[in-house]
Amino acid sequence: MPLSGLRFSKMHGLGNDFVVIDGVRQTVRLSAAEVRRLADRRFGVGCDQVLLVEASTDPRADFRYRIFNADGGEVQQCGNGARCFARFVREQGLTDKDVIPVETLAGRITLAIQPSGEVQVDMGVPILEPARIPFRAPAQALRYPLPVAGQTYEIGAVSMGNPHAILPVASVAQAPVDTLGPAIERHPDFPERVNVGFMERVGPDHIRLRVWERGAGETLACGTNACAAVVAGRLWNLLDETVRVSLPGGDLRISWRGPGEPVFMTGPAVTVFQGEWLAGEL
Repeated sequence: MPLSGLRFSKMHGLGNDFVVIDGVRQTVRLSAAEVRRLADRRFGVGCDQVLLVEASTDPRADFRYRIFNADGGEVQQCGNGARCFARFVREQGLTDKDVIPVETLAGRITLAIQPSGEVQVDMGVPILEPARIPFRAPAQALRYPLPVAGQTYEIGAVSMGNPHAILPVASVAQAPVDTLGPAIERHPDFPERVNVGFMERVGPDHIRLRVWERGAGETLACGTNACAAVVAGRLWNLLDETVRVSLPGGDLRISWRGPGEPVFMTGPAVTVFQGEWLAGEL
C-alpha cells in the first residue's frame, strides 16, 4: 500500500515506544506487512507498537484506539500506549478534554490528563476467569502450575483486556527473561499467546518488573502487565492498594482496591518527534 505522505508522531511511555498515527484526519489502512515495516528499527521508523487513532463507532467514546504489535498483529490493549494516545489527541488538537473515553477491542477505557502532565488510565476490572483470559485451567485459582521445559512454575493469570502470566522471582536482574519469556509466551495453555511478567517484590508498596511482550519481545515497560502484576500480588496478599512498579524504563503507580474494582494506572507519556513517511511503498 502506498503510504507516502503519512504523518505520524513518535512517542514513548517509560521507553515503551510507539508510532502514533492520526486516522481521523487522514485515511489509513494498515496491513500486517506495513506495520512491520513502520516498526522496523533499521528500515522504518522503529517502535514496539503502532497506534492508530480513529473515529469511534461507540457513541459513548470520543475515539477508537487500535494497537498493532511490531510483528503486525493487532492486539486488544496497551497501557503505555493509552497514555500516549491521550497526549497525542490533545497535542494534535483532536480534543480539548482532560477526561477522554476511548473505545478499544477490549472495551471502553477512560484516560484522564493530570495537571502534572501525567496520564491516569482507568484500565477497567481485571479478568480472572481462565476461559476469559484465555487460559486453559480446570478452575480459577490464585496460582497455577505451568510446566515449561521440564520444570513447573507457579504463575498468576490475569487479563487486562489482554492476557498476562505473572511469575514471582527473587531478582529481576537474574530472571531468565530472554529464554523463559518466549517459552511461556507460546505455551499451549495460552491459546492467544501471553505477555509474561517477571515480578520481584521489594516491599508491600513496591515491586520491580521485567516484561516479555507477545509479538514484541522484552520491552522497557508494559503498562497492562504492571496492572496485572499488582492484581496478582494483591491476590497473593503481598501488596498494598497502591504500588510503585519499577520497570527498566521508569516507574508507574498502580492502584487496585480488589476484586470487582477497576485498576488505575498513572504515569508519563512523551512525544519524541513528529514526522512524515516519505519512503513510498511500504
